Amino acid sequence: MKVAVFSAKPYDRQFLQAASSSNYHHELSFFEPRLNQDTAILAAGFSAVCAFVHDQGDAHTLQVLASCGVKLLALRCAGFNNIDLKTAAELGIKVVRVPAYSPYAVAEHTVGMILSLNRKIHRAYTRVREGNFSLDGLLGFDIHGRTVGIIGTGKIGQILGQIMNGFGCKILAYDVYRNPECEALGMKYVDLPELYANSDIISLHCPLSSETHHLINGEAIAQMKPGVMLINTSRGGLIDTKAVTKGLKSGTIRSLGIDVYEQESDLFFEDLSEEIIQDDIFQRLVTFPNVLITGHQAFFTEEALRNIAETTLSNITEIEEGKPCANEVSSTPQT
Repeated sequence: MKVAVFSAKPYDRQFLQAASSSNYHHELSFFEPRLNQDTAILAAGFSAVCAFVHDQGDAHTLQVLASCGVKLLALRCAGFNNIDLKTAAELGIKVVRVPAYSPYAVAEHTVGMILSLNRKIHRAYTRVREGNFSLDGLLGFDIHGRTVGIIGTGKIGQILGQIMNGFGCKILAYDVYRNPECEALGMKYVDLPELYANSDIISLHCPLSSETHHLINGEAIAQMKPGVMLINTSRGGLIDTKAVTKGLKSGTIRSLGIDVYEQESDLFFEDLSEEIIQDDIFQRLVTFPNVLITGHQAFFTEEALRNIAETTLSNITEIEEGKPCANEVSSTPQT
């Protein structure tokens, strides 16, 4: 099948081409621009489009794709909140995704952020390079014996729980659905107010939906244990950034680690080092010494990229051959 790959970076090309030449033999064409209603015309003559997390799949873009003859939108990511599924169904465009690629990658990155924020490793690295060996301002705490609150106990939350259990932490959990493997691990399911009030570290691993948008807001922060560490490696929209900034200034939030940001589509995955970033809220966050930000790289491991490529091309093959695809997304709203 002829596939137009949007938002294509060198690593996308590397892993997709390797997977295709080994097992699938699709005709892949790579385009650097993001998919939107202006760039969708590039898909003319292609049967399928491969898109990433910040590509747009709104009604206008989908209409352009349909007019170009596109019948399949293959997402090389898990989330699909950027796709108008109702319009896609009306236009006869099937949508498939990669529901899981490496939960270990995200969980391990989360732990890395926790360790760096607690022991100020990122700040110490810079100091030592400048010849400053002072320990002032680098004081941390033993993670052993602390309480970790995990919101969202799917595979990633479960793996994080396993890792933090190894550190000797008490683990509180919240999810709409209880994970038996988490319960077997000794994780205690509680309601959000109890989790907020008792957790020294809170980590977010739930999907973004209308119900979870700005889950962490002023009201939630007011219920948190003073001096809490907050980590988000899930979706930026889970956090009300303005409210979190106030929480940092008041000291309720002792430290913040984010790999995602609610307005990241204008920033992440691009080199903006020679530009003036216009997002004042983001720029304010960067100035805090107790904030650690990475650019949506928690997923970024060799294993994850290999799995993404394999699953994406397998999805395309199954649709091309008319077989049922377990990763096809229906027009039912995401939960």
